[in-house]
Amino acid sequence: MYNFGYELLAVAKEKNMRISEVVLLNETEQTGRTPEEVKNRLWDYYEVMVNSATSAIEQPRDTMGMMIKGDAQKMNKYMLSGNTISGDFMNKMMARALSCSEVNASMGRICAAPTAGACGILPAVTMTVAERFGKSRDEILDALLVASGVGQIIVKNATVAGAEGGCQVECGSAAAMAAAASVVMAGGSDEQALNASAIALKNVLGLVCDPVAGLVEVPCAKRNASQSANAISAAEMSLAGIKSNIPFDECVEAMMKVGRMLPCQLRETAQGGLAVTPTGRKIDERLHPKN
Repeated sequence: MYNFGYELLAVAKEKNMRISEVVLLNETEQTGRTPEEVKNRLWDYYEVMVNSATSAIEQPRDTMGMMIKGDAQKMNKYMLSGNTISGDFMNKMMARALSCSEVNASMGRICAAPTAGACGILPAVTMTVAERFGKSRDEILDALLVASGVGQIIVKNATVAGAEGGCQVECGSAAAMAAAASVVMAGGSDEQALNASAIALKNVLGLVCDPVAGLVEVPCAKRNASQSANAISAAEMSLAGIKSNIPFDECVEAMMKVGRMLPCQLRETAQGGLAVTPTGRKIDERLHPKN
């Protein structure tokens, strides 16, 4: 039905639908499920997102490398202090993103949307924006459908695997999905949603994947928090009427080309970047002692 962003918008215009409806129609045709079955399944995923975004705030988790335990709770306590720079919204969102990463790193249950390493961005952003505007179940589902449509297009034309394209394709794609979802919940147009996705991708182009000790903790968790902020800034710019000079589809293509240019050391192998700093090497030696 669609392979590119411009096709998604064209189909929506032709059928007099919102892009959330087009994505839902495409899913029913692809899976044979009814619209209600698709929505119920998507809501089940969202409930997993909500749980992972809150559980480590309530109770810190023992992670594989013990490098990020308690960070989500610290962020939340800082938010509750009332003395933050960016206010409750941003700090609550970052705490939720950190919580998802902490749950993931402790082998807990998360929703890999689009990947486990980037699992905190879409939940944190969607939850916090939905609270901000008092969104209903159906409105949240519409936003998630738009996010999934963005993710589909990225997967078809690029990749979301850090081993192929670096962190830009993991956290960057998640930010693009979350930016589009945010625009929808804020009452923006379909064009603004994809425009926000383009801005989010541009903001993260070239970001490497350099996990310390090969674990999805450092710098991954902090990038989930920072890319949640990226999603919001991209959505705000789009809603303000600022347009991406480079269209969404071309941003996706550029991201894939940049990913191919990255050396293997910067694509999830833990052989470059932060992973090979003196401290990064010490952490690796502590967690993986050599005989």
